[in-house]
This record gives sequence, structure tokens and C-alpha cells, in this order.
Amino acid sequence: MAGFDSAYLGVPPWDIGRPQSEVVRLEAEGAIRGTVLDCGCGTGENALFLAEHGHEVWGVDASARAIRKAEGKARGRSAAARFVNADALKLGALGRTFDSLIDCGLFHVFSDDDRVKYVRSLSAVSRSGTTLFLLCFSDRQPGSSGPRRITQEEIRKAFLEEWLVRSIQAAAFESNSGSDPIKAWLAQIVRA
Repeated sequence: MAGFDSAYLGVPPWDIGRPQSEVVRLEAEGAIRGTVLDCGCGTGENALFLAEHGHEVWGVDASARAIRKAEGKARGRSAAARFVNADALKLGALGRTFDSLIDCGLFHVFSDDDRVKYVRSLSAVSRSGTTLFLLCFSDRQPGSSGPRRITQEEIRKAFLEEWLVRSIQAAAFESNSGSDPIKAWLAQIVRA
């Protein structure tokens, strides 16, 4: 994920200074349970929010700069989230599994080949019953700027083996760009 580290020299559009509303809603509904891995955690707002709500949370990101910012926020808030500078395509190196996985904006940055590697990597940190909550850019988003748009079919195809796609629903990403929320898909995917 070369190039993302430089995005954190400033404040990238996806860094909204609070957790994504979809994560807040999922937590309030009790959907996110147990230990949590936040894949592509950025500066840690989702991970910190979940840690503040009693979860043991690890956040991983390929950007060392983002991880340093997340660690600083955790210290400032006395939040017990752990942040690791790691490659999301090699999550098995973490040496553990989690009950819940969240991905808010990572899946859609991968090429088709890396998407296959990413799903295998998620399998390495999950076990039967682990739930992945995947929030990605939707093909319903007009225009062509920003990340590639993902169809529901692409999500289903990526998780054909070892996973069960329970639901895919229309959702939104919030950004700090002052624009309307970005059309997204929120998928709930369970490890078989």
C-alpha cells in the first residue's frame, strides 16, 4: 500500500476524527462481539471507539505514520487498543485469531489478485464463526474519482471459499471533504 503513508502527512479525506457511523450502529446493536481486528485502521478512530466500549481491539495498517497517530490518540484517551504496522495481506504474522473483523475502506483499494490474498489473510486471523463487517465503495457511487467501485457480485465472488456472505446492504462512508456521504456497501460475512 505504498503511497498511503504520505496521505497521513496531512489529514486524508477518510480520516473524519470519529468512528464511522456504521461502526457505531453495529456496536450499539451488539453485532460486533469479542476480540476485534480493525484491518486498515488508519489513525484508529474505529478501533479506539470499540476499545472504549469494552472490546479487546487490535488495529493494523500498512502506514507507519497512521499507526503512530493512532498510538498517540490511544495514549491521549487512555484507551487500551493495540496498533500494529502490518501488511493486511500477511495478517497470519499476528499469530492469533479474532471474533470480529472490521474493514472500513480497505477491500476496495486492492487489485483483483491482491483481493484473493487479502481474503486468505483474513482467513488466517479468523476461525469458524468469526464475523467480518466490510464497508467498501459501492458501484452505486456516481463519478469515477476516488477508489474503485465494488459490486455486490464482486464481494460474493471474493468470499466464495471458507466464508458465508450473510448480507450486503446499502450504506455510506463519511468523509471530511464536506461532500455528501459516499455510497457504500456494508457486508456481513461469516467464516464457515
